[in-house]
Amino acid sequence: MKSTLFSYYLLVTLTLFKNVFSAGAGSFNGVNPGRSYKATSNHNPIITQKYSADPGVMVYNGRVYVYATNDGDAGTRYNSENTYGQINTINVMSSADLVNWMDHGSIPAAGGGGAARWASNSWAPCAAWKKINGKDKFFLYFANNASGIGVLTADSPTGPFKDPIGRALISRQTPNSNVEWLFDPAVIVDTDGTGYLYYGGGVPQGQNANPRTIRVAKLGNDMTSIQGTPQMIDAPWVFEDSGINKIGNTYVYSYCTNWAGGPYGNARIAYMTSNNPMSGFKYQGTCFNNPGDFFQTTGNNHHTIIEFKNKYYIFYHAEWLNKQILGGQKGYRTTHVDELPVNGSKLGNAKGTLSGVSQLENVNGSALNYAASMAWQSGISVKGQGAVTQVNYGRGSWTGVSNVALGNAKTITLRASSSSGATVKICAGSENGTVLGYVDIPAGGSLQNVTGNLSGASGTKNLFFIASGNLTIESWQLDGNTDNTGNTGNTDNNDNNGDNTGNVDHTPTTDVTDGWYYIKNTGSDKYLQANGSSAGANVEIGSFTGYSDQKWKVTTNGEGYITLLNGNGNFNLDVDSAKNENGANILIYDAYGGVAQQFALTAGSGNSFIITTRVSNGGKAIDVYENRTNDGANVCQWSVNGNSNQTWVFERVDGGSGSGNNNNNNDKTDNTCWAKALGYECCKSCLPVVTTDGDGSWSVVNDDWCGLPTSCKSGNSSTCTGAQGYPCCKSSCAIYSSDSDGDWSIENGDWCLIDKKAC
Repeated sequence: MKSTLFSYYLLVTLTLFKNVFSAGAGSFNGVNPGRSYKATSNHNPIITQKYSADPGVMVYNGRVYVYATNDGDAGTRYNSENTYGQINTINVMSSADLVNWMDHGSIPAAGGGGAARWASNSWAPCAAWKKINGKDKFFLYFANNASGIGVLTADSPTGPFKDPIGRALISRQTPNSNVEWLFDPAVIVDTDGTGYLYYGGGVPQGQNANPRTIRVAKLGNDMTSIQGTPQMIDAPWVFEDSGINKIGNTYVYSYCTNWAGGPYGNARIAYMTSNNPMSGFKYQGTCFNNPGDFFQTTGNNHHTIIEFKNKYYIFYHAEWLNKQILGGQKGYRTTHVDELPVNGSKLGNAKGTLSGVSQLENVNGSALNYAASMAWQSGISVKGQGAVTQVNYGRGSWTGVSNVALGNAKTITLRASSSSGATVKICAGSENGTVLGYVDIPAGGSLQNVTGNLSGASGTKNLFFIASGNLTIESWQLDGNTDNTGNTGNTDNNDNNGDNTGNVDHTPTTDVTDGWYYIKNTGSDKYLQANGSSAGANVEIGSFTGYSDQKWKVTTNGEGYITLLNGNGNFNLDVDSAKNENGANILIYDAYGGVAQQFALTAGSGNSFIITTRVSNGGKAIDVYENRTNDGANVCQWSVNGNSNQTWVFERVDGGSGSGNNNNNNDKTDNTCWAKALGYECCKSCLPVVTTDGDGSWSVVNDDWCGLPTSCKSGNSSTCTGAQGYPCCKSSCAIYSSDSDGDWSIENGDWCLIDKKAC
């Protein structure tokens, strides 16, 4: 009898399995997974969708960030040699396990569309972070070909980056810096907070053994200026490629030797040590041969050494992938990483390998994971730049994630879109491995959460995503606790902030139309406001004032998310550093519209809404911390629970109904609209003052004058006349570059000079 029951159970299970998979499987008739040049047994190169050279590496908050010269798209079959003259963007990648690497896109660093308009190129970047005035700041140094060193700054390791000084930090006019090649920077922030920048290279005629072309400069406390005169480091047989580390109390300077056939070998990584960061360096030996010795691809050598989780690693580039794709070397390089033996301050000889390093930790499949974090791929491209990016797939394209803890997952939720509809096949082991399930992505251009069933998911395995056609995936998440097949997001119900109000409908709504609003918290009857008018100003709640800091402009993007522009200037509501964690602070920041600044609205109780964050895939919401009700109470991000400290009423600034879910018609505007009598519209928010005359203060909306309500905080009239042929900004206050004429922003796709009095 038991045998009969088991046979019946097995038959039913196989029938259900077949029915669940049959529809999805049909989408893959004639679809073959694309070829990958990187085997699943290998971890090098670290990414293969882009050529990423000259790796500069920074460790921050448990992750390794790699900044690299963007040699181009590996999917493009280049017919000519890479001459580097076209390079003006910097690739950035990060990883916590050194095998799965998140592609954060390419930073626009130089050229007309870059942060540093004065620079033509962005080569050989390096990066550091430092706490300044209580906040972590990030500094990205790069070479403008071989003629100078620039610096960009950001509040996040992935940007957005801006140019704080509007010129080269190091130029040939910098004292003691007129060397052959003014490039290849390396940076260190010492234990006392002092920064040092190393740079230079080249071999003057007849000086192969002692080129004397390397310099070190002490950086100012701001990391964007230098103090004193840069000093020379007499590195023997140097060519280029500075590196700097501190091991214990010993400073280790490393570099690439030249091609003159010297005693240390051609284009190898050599190193020197000293007990002073600016002098006294003594040659010790070499620690890494030319990549040609390992991959038969002899070429220039560029490296960074880091310590991470109690081991040392060397990052370097090679032309192995270039050679596989193009059949020969054409100068397109990719980043690799291998372990570096270290004993005290003595460096051993690292070996370049395709197998790479061991994975330091498994991927938690039940957490929110981003599609752009992968170990292997074929045929994909990455869209966007910042903390969160998206992966574009085509027919047969795929990505693979190494060592995913699957648990006993029953479903997988993708945040994805497809213009014409497509299916994602989920496999274990390899792109041709065991099929765990399918997820059908409906037709339509907007990203949405789509859930598919899984069968047979268990243990820790490599997880692969294969596309039947064109589609985009932003994130994925496994769920082992439910068989729910609906379109769901991450709704981690955390009861940290007061009484639970019961079941809440988390279905996104688009009832709030674009326009200006006051946003009132239902638990406190206080309003969302910015505590300042500069990037990084904190967001809190306060009693109603009607001032610009309480006004928020709702704008819906093409993917159905909204941004919330604050009335204090060109600043959006922003999740600090795009963190997907409870307690992440909410602030205003330069309005670049990235994932950290995108939100969705779900219906709350009565006429209120829950404002969910895109960085959490809808699982967390804008939250008044600890259900506080006082003026100045902080606003943060927390798991959705539907409590009153997470529900908000949208009240139109013009007094109309905010949405179909908002019946509050209280008129919050100042009715002293003096401008109408003069034939002009009234400003619907307290915008920056452009000019003031005998009638009142004026601003500009849609390229026309509007009169500012008399209740707006007073400001000084504009004296800005523009510069360099560019006009003054009409409303933008976000600083993207600075020079001797002042601070610059962007309006309507072109530069404008910021009027500091208006901002």
